[in-house]
This record gives sequence, C-alpha cells and structure tokens, in this order.
Amino acid sequence: MLPETGEQIQRIIDNVERVVFGKRDVVKMCVIGLLARGHLLIEDVPGIGKTTLAQSLARSVDCSFTRIQFTSDMLPSDVLGVSIINPKTNDFEFRFGPIFANFVLADEINRTPPKTQSALLEAMSEYTVSADSVTYPLPRPFMVIATQNPIEYEGTYVLPESQMDRFLLRVDIGYPPETDELRIMRRHDPVQAIASLKPVINAEELIRLQEEAERITVDASIEHYILNIVRATRDHEHVRLGASPRGAQALFEASQARAMVEGRDYVTPDDVKLLAAPTLAHRLLVKSRGADLAAAGLERLRIIREIVNVTKVPV
Repeated sequence: MLPETGEQIQRIIDNVERVVFGKRDVVKMCVIGLLARGHLLIEDVPGIGKTTLAQSLARSVDCSFTRIQFTSDMLPSDVLGVSIINPKTNDFEFRFGPIFANFVLADEINRTPPKTQSALLEAMSEYTVSADSVTYPLPRPFMVIATQNPIEYEGTYVLPESQMDRFLLRVDIGYPPETDELRIMRRHDPVQAIASLKPVINAEELIRLQEEAERITVDASIEHYILNIVRATRDHEHVRLGASPRGAQALFEASQARAMVEGRDYVTPDDVKLLAAPTLAHRLLVKSRGADLAAAGLERLRIIREIVNVTKVPV
C-alpha cells in the first residue's frame, strides 16, 4: 500500500467519530463499504443515529451529496428525474433527479412502495439511469447509503430481494455505551455538529483508495474459503434461497477493503469471518418461522455464523 493510504483512511474514520460516538467498529464497517465501491444499508430502531452516521460519512468526502426522504407517496420520477417540455424549443428536456450525486442518502427507504424502491436498481448495479430511451451515466464515485427502521413497524414495506442484493453491506448500529450516550444526551444540536464537518479527502483521492483496495492480495486458499462459505448457504437445510454470485463477489471485495483498513496488503481468514454476516445474511431467504420478520433476520445471522464455524479455515 502507498504510505499515505493508512493516514487517509484514519482521517475518514476520525472525522465520522467527531459526530458518531462510541461506534468505531460500525464506522470502520461503513468505510469498508466505501472503499469497496459498495452500497450500505444501515438498519436499526429509531433514534440510534442511522441518518447521522450516513451524513457524516458522506460529508467526509469532498463530493456532491443529496438526501432523499422516502415517503409513501413518492414516485420513481421523484428519485430519477423527469422529462419536461422546454417552452422555448418545444422539445422535452430531462431534469436530473436527486439520484445524480456522488453520495445519495436514501433515508427510511422502506417507507416508500416497492415500485419506487426499484427505481434504484439500475443505478445501484450499473451506475446509469435510463429514461425516455436515453441512458445517463451517474457521477463517480457513486454510493447509495440507505437507512431503514425494523420492517415490522407500521407504514413500511419489505425491500424486495433484488433490492437487498444490491447492498454490499447491511450494518446494525446498536445502542451506545453509557459514557458515549451521556455525551450524546448533552449535545443539544446534532445537526450543527454534522454541518461543521469538513471533508478530509476529495473525490480523486477516494477513487485512488478504491483502486488500491482492488489490488489487495487474496490468496487462492482464501478465495476458495470465501466460495465454500457462499456455496454452503445454498445447501443449508433452513435456507430457501442462498447467496448469489454477487454475494461471493461482495464478500471478496469487502475482505480486501477490510484488510486495507487494518493496514495490510493481504486478506486473512479473519477478514472473511468478520464480514460474512454483514455481506451475506441479508441476501438469504430462510424457510419461514411464521410472520415474524425480526425473527427471520436473527435466523439468517445464526445460519451464517453456523456456516462460518463449520467451514474449514485455510492454513
């Protein structure tokens, strides 16, 4: 790795921690998603700091940023853009929607109907938007950071499997330690704290970091270890649909980024173990234990941990 790489990564983490207290491991996980060119799904109960974390990460990079507050009456055109007629030329012109930014915060994504959620599919996988038979490229770097509350809450919609599969990582935040919660309680205006954040790297530096992450060494034994874990999800007795090849690619790329965050130029089995659940669990369809969606989420995590525990670790 280049000498300045570790310093730049540390600056991002430290900058986010100026606002998000007591969650260094969670911040690192988000930076891993950033370096791996992936999209993040931050899921937890209300009031934990999902939006604060997403905004802090986006503001740490000197790039364009938009926030979309998803609601039940939102249309796909509210996200992608719309063609309107120009009275001067009598021709239709495409007005770009908020998706055309480097960082897009999809706040409470599960509060909008699946039709609007699916408007993000092409953007998240192909980095383009198609409208009126014209394909428009999205800016680079491009990252969607989505937040959602637990799906058993009233007024929410379950994200379709195709949408879930587009997220590189699913991250839980959890409650902060007591001392950090006391700091949060004393901070009267978190909005001001976020607004005071200054970018610590620019777009060109981020792209260089992402390219460097792709060059992190992955031994052939580690590659087969990743593949064995992914393929085991398809044969598990409690899984109806296992992880796709996209899931294997996600675990591979996230492991490279995690090695880079830890200051290494090679991937270890511990990188794979740590990232198996965040990259694979949300991609599984388990054999239902009733209508309790929260229980299904816990079951997915249990299955991934069980698979990791029984899969032979390369020496």
